[in-house]
Amino acid sequence: MARKVTITKEIILKNALEMLIEDGYSSISIHTLAKRIGCSTQPIAWHFENMEGLRKALYEYALEYDGKKTDSADKKNGLAFRKMGEAYINTAIREPNLFKFLYLGEGPISKPYSLMTLPKGKADADMIKNIAEETGLTTQAAATVVQDTVFYTHGIASMIATGVLKITLKQAISMVISASVGFINKERTVL
Repeated sequence: MARKVTITKEIILKNALEMLIEDGYSSISIHTLAKRIGCSTQPIAWHFENMEGLRKALYEYALEYDGKKTDSADKKNGLAFRKMGEAYINTAIREPNLFKFLYLGEGPISKPYSLMTLPKGKADADMIKNIAEETGLTTQAAATVVQDTVFYTHGIASMIATGVLKITLKQAISMVISASVGFINKERTVL
């Protein structure tokens, strides 16, 4: 009797992520994914129940995959903030389908941001504090610079991922740095 092959969640999610990156989220269905893996639809349905369950799990898996590229050992200073922005834009350039899924509403998590939630968390607070010290701005002014830079960076990355803008990573980062300097100078004049 032939040995039964176990199709794990990891195998399913790895293949789904590859399909997402290669051809976009619309290419993924339980049937196309099963065909790619070489199994029936049963293991996928068993692990995820339905397409919505797969979509949510894929979102978390893709977010973790993308996060590994943006993680920095020291998330407290301006250099770390720049590295996160570079990784974000790099995803838009190199893996536009992944970018659209994670950051342009194709994923299952709808997150209407507010100005109060960007940036958030202790790591962001530490980073903002250090940026304030590096630039001589108040913590609130540094938070505004970070927020404005995030919005600007997202706009550039969105244009790249959707094919509206064709530029290199170096060009995009140069634009973000110039804008950030402008945001810092704007906040200095407000003080």
